[in-house]
Amino acid sequence: MKTSNKVIVVTGGGNGIGRELVLLLLARQARVAAVDIDRAALEQTAGLASAGERLSLHPLDITDLEAVAALPEQVVAHHGAVDGLINNAGIIQPFVRVNDLAYPALERVMRVNFYGTLYMTKSFLPSLLKRPQAHIVNVSSMGGFLPVPGQTVYGAAKAAVKLLTEGLHSELLNTRVRVTVVFPGAVATNITAHSGVNIPSSPGEQRSSFKPLEASKAARIIVEGMEQDRFRILVGSDARFLDLLYRFNPAYAARFIAEKMKSLLPSAS
Repeated sequence: MKTSNKVIVVTGGGNGIGRELVLLLLARQARVAAVDIDRAALEQTAGLASAGERLSLHPLDITDLEAVAALPEQVVAHHGAVDGLINNAGIIQPFVRVNDLAYPALERVMRVNFYGTLYMTKSFLPSLLKRPQAHIVNVSSMGGFLPVPGQTVYGAAKAAVKLLTEGLHSELLNTRVRVTVVFPGAVATNITAHSGVNIPSSPGEQRSSFKPLEASKAARIIVEGMEQDRFRILVGSDARFLDLLYRFNPAYAARFIAEKMKSLLPSAS
C-alpha cells in the first residue's frame, strides 16, 4: 500500500524509530496520527514536522484498553478515515536473568510489547477492513526469533508479536488488509532510557561488529517494506545475518549470542 494521501497511525511516535516513521510518512504526503505515552515527546515530534492538520497527536498509554478502544473514533474524527497502523511502541526489560526479574517489571514488558500491540490491532481492525486498501505493520525484534540472555521476557513478548502478526497475515489473506512483521536489530535510539533501564557496562565487554543503524534509516526500511506489501522485514545487517545463522543452526546461534552478551549479565543468583 502506497502511503501517500493515506492515514497512518504510528505508536511510539514521540521518540526513536517511531518519531522517524512519523516524519518520513509526513514527508511522503501521508496523514499521521502519532501515539505516545509522553505528551511532551509528541509535541517535540510535531515541532520537527511542521505538518499542520496532517498530523494529530494522541497521548495515551497503549496498555489502557479503554483509551485504546476510543482511539479509532478520534483518529477518524480528525482525518476522516484510517488506512494503516504501525505498532512500533515497545520497551525492553531490566538487563537481568529471568530468575532475578521482578514480577512487576516482567508484567510491564508483556503489557506494553504484546498487549499494547494486540489492543491497538483489535481496536483498529474493524475500521481497516472497511477501507479499499489497508495495512498493519507490527514491530517485533531480532530478539523475537533469537534468544538474547538478559532480555528473555522481552524476547518472549516480541516472539508473541511475531506469531500474532503471522497469524493475522493468514487470517486476512482474503481481505484488503495486508500485514507485515518487522525484526529490527540494533538501532540507535534511546529505548533503554525510555524503558527505565540501565545497560550495565564491563571493562571486558565484547563489542559487536555491527554498528547500530540510524533510526531514520530503520524507518525508511520499514516504510518501503510496507509499501511493497512485504510479509517480513529485517532491519539492519545484524538482523539479516543472525536470521540466516539461526535458520541454519539455531543451537550455534543461541550460543553465539550468549557468548556476546555474557559480560553484561551479573553472576547467576
